[in-house]
Amino acid sequence: MDTIYALASARGKAGVAVVRISGPHAFSAVRALAGNLPALRRAGLRRLVNADGALLDEALVLLFEAGSSFTGEDVAELQLHGSTAVVRAVLAELSKQDGLRPAEPGEFTRRALENECLDLAQVEGLADLLDAETEAQRKQAVGVLSGALGALAGAWRTDLIRAAALLEATIDFADEDVPVDVSPEVNALLDTTLESLERETAGTRIAERIRDGFEVAIVGRPNAGKSTLLNTLAGREAAITSDIAGTTRDVIEVHMELAGLPVTVLDTAGVRDTQDQVEAIGVARALERAKAADIRVFLLEGADDRPAMDPLKDDLVVHGKADLGASGDLVVSGKTGQGMDQLVQKISSVLETRVQGAGIATRERHRIAMERALFSLEDARIEVQHGPERAEFAAEEIRTAIRALDSLVGHVDVEHLLDEIFSSFCLGK
Repeated sequence: MDTIYALASARGKAGVAVVRISGPHAFSAVRALAGNLPALRRAGLRRLVNADGALLDEALVLLFEAGSSFTGEDVAELQLHGSTAVVRAVLAELSKQDGLRPAEPGEFTRRALENECLDLAQVEGLADLLDAETEAQRKQAVGVLSGALGALAGAWRTDLIRAAALLEATIDFADEDVPVDVSPEVNALLDTTLESLERETAGTRIAERIRDGFEVAIVGRPNAGKSTLLNTLAGREAAITSDIAGTTRDVIEVHMELAGLPVTVLDTAGVRDTQDQVEAIGVARALERAKAADIRVFLLEGADDRPAMDPLKDDLVVHGKADLGASGDLVVSGKTGQGMDQLVQKISSVLETRVQGAGIATRERHRIAMERALFSLEDARIEVQHGPERAEFAAEEIRTAIRALDSLVGHVDVEHLLDEIFSSFCLGK
């Protein structure tokens, strides 16, 4: 396998820049630059020189032997002074060495997967951690990166292998009297796994929302103050406001963090009957996005105003323009800020309650794999109920479920996913 190298820290001027080298020639590559090497897993200050003996930089050098490194291979890291000129000079010198080549995006992490230092779910957790912008996203990504999903899948797999083995023992006695009825233990194993799988699958959609962000739609009639409310929440002029009804024609999105969670607040077109074709398209989009949102904030104007659609559980009905004397249970003013803290607290409270039901699995791929396993295990339970003569069919359904769960951590059926997953990584990962 080639020895690869890349800048592992962000590009541009910085206090420190880290160059990572991985592969069979990693140590010899550093020896060519630094002369003698520091002890394994110990940092050593070394002068890096080019082939002519000219000084490139003074750097901290760290070495990790195969089996104790991120990639599972021999790995060297050079902590350089973080100027672009220094990094460019060191990378250029590495490029001249035989057997070395620049790393592809995500190639270090791909080697960690191939060398079984990480499973596929952990790789996805690492990608999410690199993209995390909120505290909730960080915590969720760290949980997946730590191997929690792989451990859970492993526990399911152990129980299902036991259940399949019991059934296959029954098959071996097909022409004889079965010495023991295995169906009670098999049913218990299936029930325990099904219950855990169903709970985790149900929590996947919330976990996906933590990773991708919740949506809160502000819905109301034209001139109800939706855009002003959005601007106040955003702390900037994100939407155009005016006294002319129908100013907002398209959905305006503003990303923010509430209670440590990623939230996209949507300012939608005012909902009303209109003959204006462009405005009508905006109204249709407003209703469509509002229906798909996690929470709807119905902003009412006046005592006789009513929500544009039936509020669902957790939706908020808000009376706007408190500065003009509006009244109600929750009254806000985008202009003065009155009631805004209470509105934000209510939205945050709803989201925090939902997050409590989040599972460990975070992606649609995870959910689909678990649903496939659930479907097969339900069929397996039916086959077990039909007695020993259907044991072979039950065992095959369990094996199908095991294969589905194996795909969670990359053991089977994921080759077509790898290029897409690793293409999202930066060069140094």
